[in-house]
Amino acid sequence: MAKLFIKQAQQYSVGRPSYPDNLFNFIASKTPCHDLVWDVGTGTGQAAQSLAKLYKDVIATDASPKQLEFAAKVPNVQYKCTSPNMSMSEIETKIGSESSVDLITIAQAMHWFDLPTFYQQAKWLLKKPNGVIAAWCYTTPEVSDSVDAILEKFYTIDTGPYWESPRKLVDEKYKTIDFPFEAVDGCDHNGPFEFKIEKVTDLESYFTYLKSWSAYQTAKEKGAELLTDDVVDKFTSAWNEDGKSEKTVTYPIYLRIGKVGNLY
Repeated sequence: MAKLFIKQAQQYSVGRPSYPDNLFNFIASKTPCHDLVWDVGTGTGQAAQSLAKLYKDVIATDASPKQLEFAAKVPNVQYKCTSPNMSMSEIETKIGSESSVDLITIAQAMHWFDLPTFYQQAKWLLKKPNGVIAAWCYTTPEVSDSVDAILEKFYTIDTGPYWESPRKLVDEKYKTIDFPFEAVDGCDHNGPFEFKIEKVTDLESYFTYLKSWSAYQTAKEKGAELLTDDVVDKFTSAWNEDGKSEKTVTYPIYLRIGKVGNLY
């Protein structure tokens, strides 16, 4: 998975959205203690930076050293490069001992994981019985009917053949992802819960986001040019139809959240 994002790490850092405060406040309200978070698959640290405002310490890991190069430095965030398939020994050395972590977060990454192995590690690390795991994804952005119609074709037809199969779990809004955890206090299910983030963006930044897609990079490596002049012209025409160069782009976010309870 890490190799998919190495070459576009800077684009990933610039183009990807941050996440809304109400998402993190909701998650933090479900963890009794706020000492230690493990942010897995942190990428360039978008989630880790927000978690650092609510928790004493954050350990943010990724298998891509290139991604971590572009992560913002925050005093109480430790960025660590890990093996793609972490052993329990590496977990204990780099993250912590059994029942030591208050919260595990995975932002836009869990669909790439070997879930049975990861869940075994998560259940071992989380404090019993109220340690919380929170994983979320976001689907394609929403701009306007005309821009979104072009993006739908670009996503499903142009980039469709170049997406890895786990991407389907994102398309399904994490409804079908295996998530064997109890509902957190105050909730009667473990999600998905919907949130939204809005970002004011110009067309160049919108294209930067599209170029950060792993499918775009895969297509490029195979010699396919997806943002052809014709496609760019269609996006440009739709983007500029209201005469405004900047648009409010909305990213729908889908959260699965649960606690370890007595599952381990």
